[in-house]
Order: sequence, then C-alpha cells, then structure tokens
Amino acid sequence: MSALPMPARPPRSGATLLLIAALLALVVASFASLSLDWRSLFTAQAAATTSEFLSGFAPPDLGAPLLRKTAIATLETLSMSALGTLLAVAGGMLLALPASGRFGRVLRAATRIKLNVLRSVPELMWAALLLVAAGLGPFAGTLALAFHTSGVLGRLFADALENADPAPAAVLRTNGASALQAFLYATLPQTLPQMLSYTMYRWENNIRAAAVLGVVGAGGLGQMLKYHLSLFQMQDAATVLIAMLLLVVLVDALSYALRRALTR
Repeated sequence: MSALPMPARPPRSGATLLLIAALLALVVASFASLSLDWRSLFTAQAAATTSEFLSGFAPPDLGAPLLRKTAIATLETLSMSALGTLLAVAGGMLLALPASGRFGRVLRAATRIKLNVLRSVPELMWAALLLVAAGLGPFAGTLALAFHTSGVLGRLFADALENADPAPAAVLRTNGASALQAFLYATLPQTLPQMLSYTMYRWENNIRAAAVLGVVGAGGLGQMLKYHLSLFQMQDAATVLIAMLLLVVLVDALSYALRRALTR
C-alpha cells in the first residue's frame, strides 16, 4: 500500500509576513534603543554587592510579635484579593453583557472602550488615585484591584459570550422562552466553566498585586515590607517575604484544585 502524499503547505498571506517582519523590527529596535550593559551584571563587584545584600535577610525574624503582625497582614492581603476579585466578577459581568453586542453595536463599542480604560490603568495607579479619596488602608487597595480586574474580566467574559454557540439559545427562543431565560439556560452554561477559570486565574494574580499595593500604603503584606525595608530591618523583611511566598503557593494550589474539580 503506497503512502499518501503529504498535503501542500498552505501559502502565507502578505499580511502575515508583514506582521512577522514588524515584530522582528520591533525586537531589533528595542535592543538598539535600550542601553543594556550586560557585562556589568556579571562582574565580581556586582556579585559581591548582591551577596552582601542578600546575607542581610538571614536569618528571618521568627519572634512571636512579628509573626502575629505578619499573620494579620497576610489575612488582610488575602481578604483584599478575594473581595477585589469578587467585586470585579460582578462588575465584569455587567459590562460583558453590552460588550458582547447584545444591546447593539454602539453600546458594544462604548462599553469596550470603558473596559480598555479600566484595564489599561495599572493597579498601582488605581491605588494611588483612590488613596486620595478613600485614604490609606486596604479599602483603597481592594477598590484598585476591583477596577482593574473588572476591565480584564469584562473583556474576557464578553469574548466568551460572543464565541458561545447561538443555536441552543435560538432553539429556546423559538419555543417561547424569553431572552433572559435563553441566556440563563443556554448561553451561560456554555461559558460558565471558562468564566470560572478566568476568575480563578485573576484571583491568583490579585494575590500578588495585593501584596505589591501595600507599597503605596494600601495595607497588607506590602505595607509591612515597605516599612521594614525603609528602616533596613532586613530580617523582619525576610519574614514578610516568606509569608508572601507561602500565601502565593497556597492560593496557587487551591486554585489548581478548584479548576480540576470544575472541569471534571
């Protein structure tokens, strides 16, 4: 039996080749425009300075007073990320409905512009702006996470709704179901696992972001880290860094277990 001939490679369009050339030109321009001194990174003085700096973190301070403060700050960071993500899910879903084109093209375009604005502003910038209105503390950090993540989840949810198969919803509408019933019983069940996966992934990111937001005064582990580093209390800062690492590992493991349970 003779082997079947290999199918011919599909021709590449001019737009694809132009895009690849533009990306290569961007990479080359990036290296040419940035003054990257790679040799200074691997000098003996750089290694000695780095070693001296890192040696100041050992051993971490495991005293009861600092551990108690670190535990409270850890719970504060976890609460900021969880509540910020929960608010973002609600805001993202509300924005995803018009952004998916269910209420016309004009509202779709306007809502997507709003989503672009929300997610283009980093969490640190949102926190800096909200600290003026809400004051120092975790409230501003929670709102910063909610605003930025609403833009991210709103876009992802809208794309998932747009890519859902319209046939089940059309069948329900033909049989007399309302638009809301068709959405709840046909469209939403298709996209819900994907939306939950997006939500868990963003929660993982928000854990890290919540730890960083404390640097600008938004509470949690980040605020503790900034305080101890500013006073050159490296051993105390090492304890906070270990708490950050353990928190991220814990949330990553929990997120992985939940995603596996949802996909079974």
